[in-house]
Formats: sequence, structure tokens, C-alpha cells
Amino acid sequence: MTTAYINRIATSAPSHDVHHAFIEFAAGMLPEGTQRSLFRRMVRMSAIEHRYSFLEPISAENGVWRDAENLYETGNFPGTARRMEAFEKFAPQLAVCSLNKLRLTPDERDRVTHVIVTSCTGLYAPGLDYDIVNHLGLNPSVERTMIGFMGCYAAINALKSAHHIVRSVPEAVVLVLNLELCTLHLQETKNLEQMLSFLLFADGCAAALISAEPKGLGIDSFLALRIPETSHLITWKIREMGFDMHLSGQVPTEISKAMKEVGNQITPGRNPLDIDLWAVHPGGRTVLDAVERGLGLGEDSLRPSRDVLAQFGNMSSATVMFVLQTILREAESGQQGCAMSFGPGVTAETMLFHAA
Repeated sequence: MTTAYINRIATSAPSHDVHHAFIEFAAGMLPEGTQRSLFRRMVRMSAIEHRYSFLEPISAENGVWRDAENLYETGNFPGTARRMEAFEKFAPQLAVCSLNKLRLTPDERDRVTHVIVTSCTGLYAPGLDYDIVNHLGLNPSVERTMIGFMGCYAAINALKSAHHIVRSVPEAVVLVLNLELCTLHLQETKNLEQMLSFLLFADGCAAALISAEPKGLGIDSFLALRIPETSHLITWKIREMGFDMHLSGQVPTEISKAMKEVGNQITPGRNPLDIDLWAVHPGGRTVLDAVERGLGLGEDSLRPSRDVLAQFGNMSSATVMFVLQTILREAESGQQGCAMSFGPGVTAETMLFHAA
């Protein structure tokens, strides 16, 4: 049976580090007193140092932060149409950055047979898949697939699709792009839980090449695990004022409990401690703590995930690919790994792999 390999990964983030500007902007929207103090305490505990956005933050003379696109004006946040216009303008620019970093040779471009794109933060048509084909000069007959609105675990589903394609057609070469502009969906709110979810998210993009060439990370198997009675804890809905996220503070507790109960299903026949490489989607510090605690992992097991969280925040579907890129650079031949992402459901999408 043919094995599909993640041959290489390239990642990019916009140039504007907005983390500290956002903290001041968000604190100003919360009521003074307990809520604002608690928000700043959670900021200190977030383990995030940088987050990047397509929006350039500007400090006005009165100390009130705004952005160069005037997208977020207090009392006048944009509707969905304007947000989608921004996605159509800025998403292709970020995609080009990752595609250029992937450095496909002319021969590789000629051999690409499939393009898969994931995004849950914007859409337009012709879309990113069409733009990729044009930018790289791919065969106009390349097969294109869009995986939309699946949230943070969509990258694993894209790799699953690429895996099936390569196993069915061994000469196939699949280009996968995961792109999210999460900062496009900030809402004007005084709700502390909602504001804490905005504290996590950032923009980012990953491009990957998957083929039967035995180079990089070999894909072994996939498993989807849905945590019962948690579908209300993570929701993502299109509303008049953009995409509206609900991310409950109960998610880490449920993940930790699920990992204790079904961790043996994720690594069948093996103890999780026998897995050399962990690429866990850094949905937040508490999520990583929950996985580590639930599976009984060593404190250094999730270092690549914690490093990505600190340097980039949560970029939804692109984030686990940033972690896999780090692992791809550091992995030694024969090491066994597990990738894992969480999203609406609450569902854990997992992938076992090995270093070629």
C-alpha cells in the first residue's frame, strides 16, 4: 500500500504584531473594575507573546488604538460584507507568501495534480484555490477542493484527503494550503469570556506538499474522536456583523477528561509515552495543559506546540501545520509522532505519522 508523505511545509504570518495593541484595545472595551482586572490577569497567564494580523495597529494621540484600515472603530464595527472584502484583499497576499516560501521547482509545479485549501474565516469565488493555480502557473485542469468552516482541525482533514488521494493515485502530488485571518472577526463586546477567546487568535498561513516520495513525515493513520455532549462548547456562526465564535472555558476540562478516557484509542497498541513527537494544536495554554495532563505526557513533550503558541497565538487551521513544520525540521529518522487538533463538536482529529 502506498504511503503519503508530507514532503515539506512553509509558513507565514502577516508583518503586524498586534498582541499588545489588542490587549489595550480590548481592555478599553471591558468595564472598569473586576472584569478588566481579570482580563489582564488572564493575559499574563496566556503564554502568548506575539500575534500577527493583516491589520496594522495605530495609536492615536489620545491613546486609543485603531487600525490602518479603520475596520474596528468603537461604536462602528463592520458588517460581514466589509469583512469579506478585507478577506478577499488580504488572504491572497498571505497565501502568496507561503507559496513562495515553499519554493516549488518548475518540475514540481508541473507535477501538482491536486490543490486543497482550508479556511473558516473567509470566502469568495473564484477563491483561494483559483488564485493558487494562477499564481503558480499550475495545470488549469488540476483538481481543486475547498474545505470550509471546519475550524481549527481542518488541516488534519486536508491531510487526510491528501493521504487518500496519494494512496489511490500514487503519482499524485497534492498542494495543501491552510489560511486563516482570525483577526477579521473581532466583535465589539463587554463579555469577558468572548474577549478572552479573541485574546488567543491571530492570522497565519501554511502551505505543504504531499506525495508518495519517501521524504519528510510519513502519514500512517487517522482517527476522529468526538467528545459526547460538548457540541455547544465551540460554535462558529455567520452573522450580520461577521463570524461569531463561542469558545467556552469548559473546553480544557472536557479535553483532559476525554484524553484520560480514550487516549489509548489515539495510539492503539502503544502507550502515549512511547510517542516521540507530539504536534498538538495550541488552542491555548490551558488546552495544551489539558492534553499533557490527560495523556500523562512529560513536561517537554509539547514544547513545539508551546513555542508556536508563544510566537504566533492560535491561527485556527494553520496552527498545527506550524507545529508540524518545527517537527519536520527536528525529527530523526524512525521517530513516531502524533498530530492532534480540536474544533467544533468538540472533536479531536488525530494523525499518526513517522519521520522518513
